[in-house]
Order: sequence, then structure tokens, then C-alpha cells
Amino acid sequence: MSAPTLEKRDGRPAEPPTDTPVKADDAPERVSVAAWLAARPMALLVTLAAVLVVVSAFVTGSGTWPSDFAIDVRTPLEDLNDWLVENRDSHWLFLYFLLHISNNAELAVDSLAQLFENLGWVGVTVLGTVIAWYAGGAGLRPRALKTAATALGVFVVCGVLGMWGPTMETLALMTVAVALAALLGLLLGVAAGISDRCDRALRPVFDLMQVMPAFAYLLPFVLLFGIGVPSALVATVIYAAPPMARLTSLGMRGANPAALEASASLGASPWQRLWTARLPLARKEMLLGLNQAIMMCLSMVVLASVVGSGGLGDVIYRALGKVNVGQALTAGIAIVLLAVLLDRTTAAAGARLEADEASSGRAARLRGWPSWLGLGALTAVLAAVGPHLGEDTWPREWTYRITPYVNDASDWIEETLGSGVPFFGGTLVWAEGVAEWVLNPLRSGLNATPWWALLVLVAALGWAVGRWRAAIPATASLALIGVLGLWTTSLDTLSQVLLALVLTLVLGFAVGVLAARVPVVERWLRPLLDAMQTMPQFVYLIPVIALFGGGRVAGIAAAVVFVLPAVIRITAQGIQQVDPAAVEAARSMGATSKQQLFQVQLPLARRALLVAVNQGVVLVLSMVVIAAMVGGGGLGIEVIKGLAKADLALGLPAGAAIVCLGVMLDRLTQPARAEGR
Repeated sequence: MSAPTLEKRDGRPAEPPTDTPVKADDAPERVSVAAWLAARPMALLVTLAAVLVVVSAFVTGSGTWPSDFAIDVRTPLEDLNDWLVENRDSHWLFLYFLLHISNNAELAVDSLAQLFENLGWVGVTVLGTVIAWYAGGAGLRPRALKTAATALGVFVVCGVLGMWGPTMETLALMTVAVALAALLGLLLGVAAGISDRCDRALRPVFDLMQVMPAFAYLLPFVLLFGIGVPSALVATVIYAAPPMARLTSLGMRGANPAALEASASLGASPWQRLWTARLPLARKEMLLGLNQAIMMCLSMVVLASVVGSGGLGDVIYRALGKVNVGQALTAGIAIVLLAVLLDRTTAAAGARLEADEASSGRAARLRGWPSWLGLGALTAVLAAVGPHLGEDTWPREWTYRITPYVNDASDWIEETLGSGVPFFGGTLVWAEGVAEWVLNPLRSGLNATPWWALLVLVAALGWAVGRWRAAIPATASLALIGVLGLWTTSLDTLSQVLLALVLTLVLGFAVGVLAARVPVVERWLRPLLDAMQTMPQFVYLIPVIALFGGGRVAGIAAAVVFVLPAVIRITAQGIQQVDPAAVEAARSMGATSKQQLFQVQLPLARRALLVAVNQGVVLVLSMVVIAAMVGGGGLGIEVIKGLAKADLALGLPAGAAIVCLGVMLDRLTQPARAEGR
């Protein structure tokens, strides 16, 4: 065996030390696979479980969950569904509690929509531009003018595209949902930030809500409030409140102890310390939580079109049903512009507050109650004169229809790129190949594996990742899917999630590493990733229909594109935050660029990479379920049918199975449990 050689950065072999001659006998001997596994008991455990899965699948060829171990959940759910329908107008629970919530929710949204109608398109455009201008700091500051120009451009483009009416419906529902979600999240975050007991109680609830796909929130509220705005609003508020609560609690617990101690030493009461020290010190995290809540509200409001919330989401939902790519893209552009407007406005407000902290006493900016009084007066004036300034909606003669051109382009893409690419076939050919050679064998392999073997594999993976804290929840979640009688359907969804996750991680890690090591790539990617992260999930279904048609592969492609920005950013950030001293030490020892990456940067960024994997799992699962709307099948189609028919017995078990898959995959990829091993 020849002695190993070190390489310099220029590729030439480094000279061995002169005082210690290198002999062939001193070279490290090759370690066998068996010895490597024997030295790593966790890897050996997972390997044995994987071998058991493969062998049992070949021997038995059938992995159906035994009917004796399943329970009948459909009959009691049908009885509950019938009871809800029969007693919705007479029972005290609805008359004195749920009905008031429903009426107030609908009243709030309808009142705001009526205000937008009274303002007219001129009044809404002026008021929205002024609010964005003030959020940016007012005056002639570049940030204020840029934010105002963004708002003005968004309203004008939405009107020109002919989407003014649906945009106002979405904006009205969004405004009410964001206000309620921010208030609820703030209250829960303050409670968790002050009390350790509340923090311990809320943490598992937030963890569970994080892995629940958006559709899983809708069905219970549809049964309680019926089809329409109330169920969509309540589901959106509950869906968007956790990020605000988490970040508020994080900011309060991470406040500077010296500042809190100084406040207490001055004789401040607990309430005074809360309002004058804790909350101001957590302002940055609270603004970030508000931004996240806004984005999640917009995403959920669009999805809630399935239950009759109207707005831009309803336009996309109906267009996807008719395979009208042009109409769906037009509404999708309006949604993206609305997301950009809300994101830029909140970001400008946060930058303004940071500037206030750096230097106080700036002129040309309204502060405190005068600003709210001024906005209220402006709103009243515009509502009074708005109808005289123009029509309620954007003038029809000022609109421009892009639907025919987009549909023609979609047909050209389907004919040219779908199957007419020389030597490569095209996207439709690739979709058929992936389904035939990857997806179908993966699904067949999962279905051929005995249920007990899959439980053993999940238990082994969970034990290797986080001992019993990961093994027990992951195994119990998978077993509960079988108990619900949805084993085969869930394995179909799991096969799509696994393939989408592998593709996402491979592409995300590769692009993230490139962006971290090549600054120009990061600069080019940053605006693209910003735009992609503000787009609701619905919008990603539009281009994949034109490229891949319907089916499971289209849903997987949409999931990959949707999740890539998060994986790329977390990976790049993790590598960039590696201690420069460690990289410099490796460079000074003659390590090549490849050696620096694989032996220094990636190992030290392991925690960030595990976070990227965990986030990829959660986001891929949510998107694959939504992709059932374009033919993805699996559990998602059961949930959508249950929502469309308001059928609790059909949709709730499928939603529970989705949550179980999310909990299982989350526990198996939870980096906090693997830390230190």
C-alpha cells in the first residue's frame, strides 16, 4: 500500500517532513464495512432494520395493514356530521357562541369590503400609497418614496390586469385576519415569554401546528361555521398565529438581562417592566413575527377559496379546474404583487423603527396618536369624495387581458417542450418516465413491505436520531395511520414526499453551497429567492401544469420549486457562519477548496443542514397535499373531497393521517434531538 500524500492548493504534492520518514507500513489500513458498523451501533441498528425491510418485502410481497388492527372511524364521524348539520340552527353551542363568532367575522370582513367599495379605486390607491409612504418613514426619504412607489405600482397593475374586485376581497379578508392573528399571537407570545409553565405547555402545541398542512385546518371549521368567510377567517387566524407567538416569546426571553435589571432597580412594577422594557426590547422579533404572520395569512386566505372565501384564490381554483392557465396566472400575478406589497411595507416599518432607535428626533414624521388621527381623517375624506372621483372598481377600458396570450404560450410549451425536444423527449416524457421508473416502483416497494417491518425501520431511525423521544412519537404516528384504515393511501403520499424531499435536498444543498462560496451567485439569487418566498403555495401549481400537465409528477415539481428557497437560504447561511478561523487554519495547512468544504465547512454547518432537512420535510408534505388539486392523489384528494362536500367522515381521517405523517417525518429529522451525536 502506498503512503498517502498531501496536496497543496496548486495541486502539487506536498513534501513529507524530513525528520519523520514515511514508510509503507505506517499507512492506515482500509477499514472494512463490518468493522465500521461495529464501531457505530446506531448505524448498525438502522442498517439491520433496512435489511429486514428489503428481505421481508421480497418474501411476503404484501404489506396491507391487518383489518383486525383497524377501527371504524367513519360511522361515529358520520353520526357527528349529521348531528352538526341538524343542530347548527338550534343548539345552544351554535346560538350563543359559534354563531356570534361567525356573525362578527362576516361583519368585520364585509364592513371592510364595503369601505373599499366606498373609497373607490382612486381612494384605495391613494390611501394604500400613503400608508406605505408613512411605513417607510414619510418625508422625501428614499425608503419612503420607494415603498410608496411599490404600493402604487401594485394597485395599478392589479387594476390593469382586471383583478381589482378579487384583489379587494382578498385584501379585506387579509386585513382582518392579520389583525386578529397578530393580536392572538402577541398574547400567547407574551404569556410564553413571561411564564415558563406557559412556554412548556404551548411548545408542543406549536410544534404540532407547524407540521399540520394548511388544508388540515379548514375542515373542522367548515363543519362548525359552514362554507364561507367565517370558517376561512377562523382557520387563517389559528394557522398564522403561531409564528407571531413563537418569535414574540423568543424576543422576550432573549432580552438583555442588564436592561431588565436596571428597570427593576428603578422600582418598576411587573407591568411597567413589561411595557417599558420587555416588549420594546423584543420589537425586532415581533416585527419579524408579524411579517411571517402576514405571509402565512395570505397563503391560507388563498387556499381557503376551496371553502368559498372568494377573492383571488377562488379565481385560481376555478381556473385550475378548467385548466385555464392564463386566467390562473393573471390571478397569481396579483397575489404575488399583493404579497410583495405587504412584505415590503412591513420590512420598511421595521427598518424605520431601527433607524428611530439609532437616532431620535427626526423631523417630517408623524408620531403616536396624531398619525392615526391623520390616517383616519384621510380615510373619511376619501370615503366621502371617492365615489365622485371615479367608479367603484377599476375602469374596464383601462384593463388589458393577458389570458389569451398566456394560454397560447401554454399550448406552445406543451407541444414544443412537452414532447418535441430532440434527444430529450420533453417535460411530459420526463414526467411519464419518473412516474413509471421511480414513483411507481417506490410506491410498490412501500406497499409490498410488511407493516411491522416499516414500524421497525421507523423505530430504529427514531432511536438513532433522538432515542425514545423521537422513536416513540414517530412509530406511534405511523401505527395510528394504519389504525385509521388509511395505510395504502398514506404510503402513496409518502412515496411522493420522499421523492420530492430527495430532489429538493440535492438541488438545495448544491445551490446553497455554491451561493455561500461564490458571492456573485448569492447576489443574483437573493431577489429571486425573495420573490419565491413571498408567493403562496397555490401559485406554484400554475407553471407546472403547463410544463408537466397533471398528475403526481406535477405536484412533486411544484413542491420542489416551493421548498427550494428555504433549503438554499438555510444551507448558505449555515456555511457562511462557519468560524473563519477554522477555514483559515485548514487553508494554511494546504487543504484544497474541496477539502475545506467537505472536511471543515459542511461538518461545522451540520446543525444548519439538519434544520434545512427538517424544514424541507414539513414544507414538502404540505405542498404535495396541495398538489392533489392537479392530480397528485393520495391523502390530499381525500381532504379536498371532504372540504368540497363538507363530509367530516371523509376528510377528517385523511387530515389526521397527514398530520401523523408530518409528526413522523418531523421527529425523524428533528436536529435538536441529534445535537451532540
